[in-house]
Amino acid sequence: MNWLIATTVLAAQQVSDKKDLYPKISELIIGAIAFGILFLFMAKWVLPRLNQTLEARRGKIQGDLEKAEQARADADKLLADYRQQLAGARADANRIVEEARQTAEALREDLSKKAEDEARGIVTRAQEEIRAERDRVFQELKAQVGELSLALAGRIVGSELDRDRQGRLVDEYITELQEIAPSGNGRRRSRGKRGGEE
Repeated sequence: MNWLIATTVLAAQQVSDKKDLYPKISELIIGAIAFGILFLFMAKWVLPRLNQTLEARRGKIQGDLEKAEQARADADKLLADYRQQLAGARADANRIVEEARQTAEALREDLSKKAEDEARGIVTRAQEEIRAERDRVFQELKAQVGELSLALAGRIVGSELDRDRQGRLVDEYITELQEIAPSGNGRRRSRGKRGGEE
């Protein structure tokens, strides 16, 4: 620290004159030449390189900004495509659900129609079987009633009747019984039979 104080005091003693305060002309010329050389050097080599570096840096930043903008545009496009595909998928899903509902409804109606047709067929077959059985029983009863009435009439009359006359008597008797009977089917059949005989 003492050394610094001593240097300061010595410098103050040497610059005590006014003429020492202003620079000398030779120093100004040398300083101007040095400044000119430095300026030419800076203008010729340093500033162009600095400008190139700055231009490269600006170009890189501009390129990065353009890439970022392009990436954002691509992302927006992908998002729009994704939303469009999602809307399309929803529409497809709704369409598939609607088609499945319509198919199920058509299948239900088809099965219902088939079941009704099958039930009608079963009822029709049952009615035909009942009619056939009734006709068979009716024919058996007719034959039995005919034989019984002939046997009874033969005993009452005391002689045998011929077969044709006997058959006609039995048919007339059965027709009369059918007209008296409460069954509508028997009445219709007897009327049809009667109409055929008349």
